[in-house]
Amino acid sequence: MINHHPNTSILVDFVAGELPASISIMIASHMDFCRQCRQQVQVLTEQAAALEFEPLADSLSQSSQTDNFDIDHAMSMIEAITESDIDTQMSLPQTVTEIAIGKLRIPLPRAIKSVALKEWQGLGKLSRARLDVQDDERRMSLLYIAPGGSVPCHTHQGFEITLLLQGSFEDEMGQYHQGDFIWLDGKHTHQPVTTAGCVCLTVSSDAIRFTQGMSQLLNPIGKFIY
Repeated sequence: MINHHPNTSILVDFVAGELPASISIMIASHMDFCRQCRQQVQVLTEQAAALEFEPLADSLSQSSQTDNFDIDHAMSMIEAITESDIDTQMSLPQTVTEIAIGKLRIPLPRAIKSVALKEWQGLGKLSRARLDVQDDERRMSLLYIAPGGSVPCHTHQGFEITLLLQGSFEDEMGQYHQGDFIWLDGKHTHQPVTTAGCVCLTVSSDAIRFTQGMSQLLNPIGKFIY
């Protein structure tokens, strides 16, 4: 059961197309799992469409009541809007439907199936592969934590969004399962731990800051490894 969702204001911005690319991908990927958010986005989309087209409908209604409405001109405008110069022969990125990591094969959300995935890099029970999404300072990755693994205790200098694709993990704030959407920032300190292993899709806007043990030695170079 999914217990963690994007809030309504984020979904409103998603529908309006006002979110950065990486965050929009996270929302779309969450909706692959979450019927509740799909339904909410559908309602918000219908509301936005009604607000957008209401002035146009009023204008057309007023025009139809006069002799000045030029149907030929209106049709020409529609044809100009819908005319496409896209080369239908253009090659598209290769679609990847799943990845293999550890002993797992993970289906990918539709929103990232055509995004290039860089090589996996690992340290101990943690492995990460960058996704080639150009979005200013925000960086998107796939994160694999092997069974029995954990991420050292840390906080965030920016924000971090985590979408759980498979498996489960827990931290000081609760337990998380497939489809959960978790948004954390500098107000949160946690140490994710997984018993069975998990794969997550993440977006970070800045480096994490380790708060305990030897991991704190990495903080001076955190900007280069987040």
